[in-house]
Amino acid sequence: MPSTPTVPEWPLAHVLVVDDEAGMRNFLEKTLASRCAGVRSAPDAEAGDALMRKHRFDLLVLDITLPGKSGIAWLRELRGRGYGGEVILITAFADLDTAIEALRAGASDFILKPFRVTQILNAVRRGLERARLQRANWVLERALRQRTPAADGLVGGSAAIEGLRTALQRVAAVNSTVLLAGESGTGKELAALAIHRQSARGGGPFVPVNCATMSPEHIEQELFGHAQGRDGLFVYAQGGTLFLDEIGGLPLPLQATLLRVLEDHLIRPVGSEQQIPVDVRIVAATNRRLADEVAAERFRADLYYRLQVVEINLPPLRAHKEDIPDLVAHFIATLAPQLGVPPMQVSPDELAYLAQYEWPGNVRELRNLIERSLILGALNVSALYQGLPRMRSAARAAAEHPTALHALEKQHILAVLDSVGGDKTHAAQLLGVSRRTLERRCAEWGLNADGARTARLT
Repeated sequence: MPSTPTVPEWPLAHVLVVDDEAGMRNFLEKTLASRCAGVRSAPDAEAGDALMRKHRFDLLVLDITLPGKSGIAWLRELRGRGYGGEVILITAFADLDTAIEALRAGASDFILKPFRVTQILNAVRRGLERARLQRANWVLERALRQRTPAADGLVGGSAAIEGLRTALQRVAAVNSTVLLAGESGTGKELAALAIHRQSARGGGPFVPVNCATMSPEHIEQELFGHAQGRDGLFVYAQGGTLFLDEIGGLPLPLQATLLRVLEDHLIRPVGSEQQIPVDVRIVAATNRRLADEVAAERFRADLYYRLQVVEINLPPLRAHKEDIPDLVAHFIATLAPQLGVPPMQVSPDELAYLAQYEWPGNVRELRNLIERSLILGALNVSALYQGLPRMRSAARAAAEHPTALHALEKQHILAVLDSVGGDKTHAAQLLGVSRRTLERRCAEWGLNADGARTARLT
C-alpha cells in the first residue's frame, strides 16, 4: 500500500547549506529536503556566493571554518550587500569571543557541532518563524501608512450589494486571477480584502499596491525587489494575495514582465540573474475601461485577457442609495472612536438630503463627509451644496423638501459661522466649500458681512 506523502513543514522556504564537510552537507540536505521547498549546498563561501547570486534563500546554514574565506567574513559581506535572510552559524570549535563575533556579523543563531537533528530543526524553525514575523510586520506597517481599510465586510443589504457579496464569495473559493472594475471610491480594495479573507489564503499576507501612484523608476523594484536591496512585494505576499490597484497605470514594459510572472510564477529582482518562485494570488483593480485602453494601445491585450479570468464590476453608490443609512451608521460607529469625538445623530430629513446627491466620489466621498461632520459636530450638508448640479434635479429636490433642506443647510452654516466668530474664510474651510459659495448663500439669506451673530437678528 503506497505511503501518504507528508506535507512539508515549510513549503515556501528555500535553504542554503555551506559546509566543507561532505558528510555534514549530505546530512543537512536529507534532513531539510522533505521539510522545505528546496535545499542547495556548497563546500565554501565562493561556491555559496555563486548560488546566492542565482537563487533566493530564506535561510542560510553556514559553517564558520571554511577553506579560503571564513563563514563570518562572508556573512559580513552578505549583510553589507543587503542580504536580510536568517543565518544559522555552525562550528565544532567555538568560545565566547567567537560567538560574540558571529552575532555582530549578523548571525541569528549559533549551534555547536556535533548537534542532534532536533537542535538543527528547532533552529531552522525559529529562523523561519522570525522571517515570517518580520514580513508580516513590514506588511502591517505598510498597510497602516497607506491606511489600508481593516474592513469588517461589505455594508448594506441592497440587491446590488448582495449580488456583489455572492460574487466575491464564489471567486474566493478558487485561486483564479480576479479583475475588479468600478469607479473610484466604490470599495475595490475592500472587495479584494474580502476575497482574500474568505479564501484558503486568508491566513497569509494581503499586500496592496497602487500602480498609478508610483514612478516608473521605482515600481519595478517595489514589485520585484533589487539584487542589492530588500525583497519586493511579490516575496512579501508569498502564500497570500497581492492586490494591484489601478492596474491601468502600470507602464507598458512592466505589463510584459507581469504577464510572464502570471504565466511562469517566477520573478527576477532588478539587477539580478536569480529567478525566485512565487506562490501569490493576483487581484487587480481598475477604474478605467481596460478594453478602451487596449484599443488605444496603452494596455497589453494579452495581459488584459490574462487578468480577466474573472471580472467583477462594483456598483457606484448612486446605484444603491438605499444603503446610505447603513453606510452612515457604519462610518459614525467606526470613525467616532478613532477621532475621539461623540457619535452624531442624523435625522430622516438629512438622510433624505444625502439620497438626492449623485455621489461622484462614491462611498469614499460619503465616508469623508461623515468624518468632516463628526469633527464639526453635525452633518455638514453645506459641503454638498456646491454639488447641486450633480443632484438628480435641483428643482425636484426643492419640490420634495421645499423648506426642510434649506433649513438644514442654513442651520448648519450659521452654527459653523458662530463657532468661528463670523470668520467666513475659516468657516468655508471647515465647511468644505469656497468662500464665494458661502458668501452667495449668506447673501441669499440676507445675512450681512459681520458674521452669524448679527445674521441671526435679520
